[in-house]
Amino acid sequence: MAMTRAQADAQAHVLAVDFAACDGHGLCVELLPELVGLDEWGYPVLRRPTVPPDLLPHARRAVAACPVMALRLNRVPTPAPDQLPTRGTAAPRRAVSHGQPG
Repeated sequence: MAMTRAQADAQAHVLAVDFAACDGHGLCVELLPELVGLDEWGYPVLRRPTVPPDLLPHARRAVAACPVMALRLNRVPTPAPDQLPTRGTAAPRRAVSHGQPG
């Protein structure tokens, strides 16, 4: 079953820069100054990689406008609410062997 646009938008999104591909055009800074700044050589610096939902359309536009496709927007899988640990529960512990027979 395919994910709807609303379901995809509900997931967390993070920005990433492929610095090997980036030529420092600066369009990402012009279109998304809330999340992207420039270093002293004119290359992007991510102020905060996680994209808030209200900036998602702007992040998509910045990614699409990058002339060398160096800016990327990745979805981060978020666990379903029933898979989150609850308070007071701990993960099962595994026995640790130190190489000594017991």
